[in-house]
Amino acid sequence: MNLQPESEPENNRTAVAGRRRFRLTSFVGLFILLGLVIVLATSVGSVKISLGETWRILVDHLPFIHLGVERSSAAGIIIWDIRLPRVLLAGTVGMGLAVAGATYQGLFRNPLADPYLIGVAQGAALGAVIGFLMPVAGLGATYGLIPALAFAGALASVMMVYSLARVGKMLPVSTLILAGVALGALLGAIVAYLTITSGSVMRSIVFWLSGSFALSQWSELQVVLPIVLAGSVFIMAFGRPLNIMQLDEEQAQQLGVNVERLKVVLLIVSTLITAAAVSFVGIIGFVGIIVPHAVRLIWGPDHRFLLPLSMLCGAIFLILGDLLARTLMAPTEIPIGVITAMAGAPFFLYLLRRKARMLF
Repeated sequence: MNLQPESEPENNRTAVAGRRRFRLTSFVGLFILLGLVIVLATSVGSVKISLGETWRILVDHLPFIHLGVERSSAAGIIIWDIRLPRVLLAGTVGMGLAVAGATYQGLFRNPLADPYLIGVAQGAALGAVIGFLMPVAGLGATYGLIPALAFAGALASVMMVYSLARVGKMLPVSTLILAGVALGALLGAIVAYLTITSGSVMRSIVFWLSGSFALSQWSELQVVLPIVLAGSVFIMAFGRPLNIMQLDEEQAQQLGVNVERLKVVLLIVSTLITAAAVSFVGIIGFVGIIVPHAVRLIWGPDHRFLLPLSMLCGAIFLILGDLLARTLMAPTEIPIGVITAMAGAPFFLYLLRRKARMLF
């Protein structure tokens, strides 16, 4: 008797269950690792504070827990008011860029797509440069003028790309990408001209364009974190439609997915996440490409798992990157964009090579 037809479905179900357990276990492991990385990054700096003392200070701030830590001490102020906001903002920005990158790659069905593909970065850069060149830029940086202009510039740029690419009720992906590339080149040229002619503020502009968490504060985190978390949770609800979109737009439409509405909604939400992420800390490249693609290589392309795993990996990646940025050449700080490119590219190539060996 041939039992092959019955054994194959059973083997498939076992394999699917195994992959699901692996992803869920990985999610829990990454969540724990993120907590450990936050404590480690908060404890490291120019002033030496032990991991144990850092842990006590952080736990003492939790509700209903009192360990008798002197919060007004030098260590307490350094940990809670200086380092922790920076670490958490880096993790939040990493989450946002990774989720937005995974969304763009899913919508465009292209692993090379990133959150800056349709002009977010160039629009934010132009808004920020205009803020630096305004007479009140010195005060504006404190009161939010530069981040506000960067956020507005990012949204305005994407709105222009959307209006240029839309054809009736349709939003062709190829036209959207071409419009984004063309407008991005134009805005990039304007930013370059304004930077060259900016005079004494050129250094500040260049440093912002390279990305930095040096001036992170709790007030910035209070703005960025709700947008990133709410937007990411909203996008994760569309994991199954994004999976169907990987087949083909026509097939997805036949399977009940409103493709045009899905594209518009997810583009708006991912753009808001990206604009919020870059408005305070500048342009940080490579995170939106490297993290989702690395997650896809390790855990598979299912967006129901890809999106939350990308969130955690993006946060871990950028927290560690910022830790290197402020410690490698201390007291000089390296722009975080330099670190993400130098650290991310070799890791990405390693994963790509490892995947190729598994296939052949």
